[in-house]
Amino acid sequence: MTTIHKVLETYWGYSEFRPLQQDIVESALAQKDTLALLPTGGGKSICFQVPALAMDGICLVVSPLIALMKDQVANLQSKGIAAHAIYSGLSQPDIQLILNNCVHGGVKFLYLSPERLASDLLKSQITQMNVCLLAIDEAHCISQWGYDFRPEYRKIKEIRELLPKVPVLALTASATAAVVDDIQNQLGFKTKLAFRKSFERSNLHYIVRYHENKLEKMLHSFQSSKGSGLVYVRNRKLAEEIAEFLVQNKVNASFYHAGLEAELRQKRQDDWIENRTRIMVCTNAFGMGIDKPDCRLVIHYQMPDCLEAYYQEAGRAGRNGESAYCLLLYQTADAHIMRARLAKQFPDAETLKKVYQSLGSYYKIAIGEAMAEPMPFNIQEFSSYVKLNAVTVFNSLKLLSLLELVRTNEAVNQPSKVKFLIKGNELFHFQNNQALYSDLIQLLLRSYGGIFDYYVSVSEKQLAIQLNVSENSLKEYLLKLHELVVIEYTPANNEASLSLLGPRLDANYLPVSSEIIRFRKKMEEDKLEAMIEYAENKTLCRSRVLLKYFDELNVLDCGTCDVCKEKSGKYWSDTKLKTLLQQLEKLDWSEGISMKELSKKLKNYRDEDLAIACRIFLDKGILQLNTQQEFNWVKRKES
Repeated sequence: MTTIHKVLETYWGYSEFRPLQQDIVESALAQKDTLALLPTGGGKSICFQVPALAMDGICLVVSPLIALMKDQVANLQSKGIAAHAIYSGLSQPDIQLILNNCVHGGVKFLYLSPERLASDLLKSQITQMNVCLLAIDEAHCISQWGYDFRPEYRKIKEIRELLPKVPVLALTASATAAVVDDIQNQLGFKTKLAFRKSFERSNLHYIVRYHENKLEKMLHSFQSSKGSGLVYVRNRKLAEEIAEFLVQNKVNASFYHAGLEAELRQKRQDDWIENRTRIMVCTNAFGMGIDKPDCRLVIHYQMPDCLEAYYQEAGRAGRNGESAYCLLLYQTADAHIMRARLAKQFPDAETLKKVYQSLGSYYKIAIGEAMAEPMPFNIQEFSSYVKLNAVTVFNSLKLLSLLELVRTNEAVNQPSKVKFLIKGNELFHFQNNQALYSDLIQLLLRSYGGIFDYYVSVSEKQLAIQLNVSENSLKEYLLKLHELVVIEYTPANNEASLSLLGPRLDANYLPVSSEIIRFRKKMEEDKLEAMIEYAENKTLCRSRVLLKYFDELNVLDCGTCDVCKEKSGKYWSDTKLKTLLQQLEKLDWSEGISMKELSKKLKNYRDEDLAIACRIFLDKGILQLNTQQEFNWVKRKES
């Protein structure tokens, strides 16, 4: 057994890698710059965690999702692997302590949010670390052609220059050919190398329903199906309204969006994963990094902006490989609404300049002066100040962010943190002299290991329940202990913030041109039109439409989408299916048979028709697909 197989079995309990995983792992171990394209649920994290554990040194992981970073760090720590994460919202002492531990060894994984990459402190400390691998998750974010371009990802190239001998492993679940090429250019690949698993999800049934009453169709879908599901919508208010509608109609449902408190978001996520909640109605804030294998139905009540987002969100269904359904509810008016919405996302150059100039006066920052630190930002207050509606301000800030002129940071829901500053006899004497705080101190010491050595996250609500006091009283006690220099207490931070990048510029010389805006707008328009074309298509297999978008051209009809079902109803009568079944039964099934081989053996059928029939037999359990995407005969069943 090789080292990487020992790592895989020791920490994950698997004896074998999934297809392509071992190739990617071995490429990283061979010190090659590598791009891995694996569909949602394809096991991307194992691809960088296994080689890092097989090498000496620390693996730096760049990820844009704080919640995902926290989950992966917690998961690694639960396996006894030393891992930490640095992201916006951490205190300076926290960051310095983590970096010191990374420099002096013992830490195996350091997760970084992309905005931290510009920090001079981080850059200076990285050069002192024994870095073995640089892993870039959600790598499509580095490409301006990608659907979720983030300018801060461009800073990764500067980190590469500090670590010229360290290989990079970039990972993404969806990317077109242009994005694949751009990722490798932006990351400075020495030699272009990409491992790509087909984006085909043969167990997913893609369906579009044209229905004037979406609520009625959605309700019927849940009433006529079993298992857990998701409903994706575009705004928070609608998420709440649809969840209420489902509950009123006796469907076990809840809602999730970024406006909920961190504890409530976590509880609702856990309730859905543990099947205490059957249906989660959510915005796109829900789903990334959540591994629930048995989700049976994903409904898009409103379509996303692009096929990349649709593929990612629909791909939350059927991650255990069993049949699942991806339903898009569509009305003719939807295309008009989406096009009008997109038009509003691109304010003109004069509006951008006005918003930028107003930020300077709002925060009282002179031209040429830099903002010392991110400042609290309330979009409603600023919109009133600048005399523009909040939607225009939001879209202006998004464009200014893409141009790397400002950075906005939505509320990151950082939990409260505590660390003891005194210990031993000094703490003992304090408790004797301050009996009011003794019970709280004892509770903290019992509940949180390592609280003398580093900051731990605490729940004021839980502590208050255990001490039988109000949450406000508990917070007052913690603040008082902070004032008495017994503990360092940082209350939870749920405020959005904004910062100007670099010294404030004169708005007249702002590097904003109509050409840049037109370029970005045209890109987004093309993506939206592809999404609309998918929704309005009634003649082409939906899986093939999706795969063609991701540059997979040599694929057959899926046989299970609504378009293919319509076709099969016209071609495959029961009699024809029985005839084909008899022919299949006579074949030699001692080994798996690929679709291509099957077509050669059964020359009387067109490839497209044969593929549809095989999908029907897969659904009936007569055939099965193995890991090499070959068919295996299971047993004779009535068709």
